[in-house]
Amino acid sequence: MDTWDLTSLDVKPHFPAVLRSDDGAARAILINLPAGEELQEHQVHEHAWVHVHSGRALIGQNGASTEAGPGFLAHFDPHERHDVRAVEDTRLLLVLAPWPGVGRDKDFDA
Repeated sequence: MDTWDLTSLDVKPHFPAVLRSDDGAARAILINLPAGEELQEHQVHEHAWVHVHSGRALIGQNGASTEAGPGFLAHFDPHERHDVRAVEDTRLLLVLAPWPGVGRDKDFDA
């Protein structure tokens, strides 16, 4: 069993921490997104689950956004475009599965 305390892990802004990455299974990434910063509209090759661990963010898709606080979980299908903007300092857990998705460059670090 692997365990992590998402609250106390030292994750610097702009340097996401890959917590675990298993080929054929999933990749878990912890992101520290400072207030006012965003993950601009993008898509990934995998299913993406975005969990707001702490803080507040706007999770956007197709020009609409949902305010998300601690405990919020969103799922995006592969290639579904979305964006995330931190309303306040926000800690996100991102899970991508299966890892790597079809068409993904295996050397990609996100």
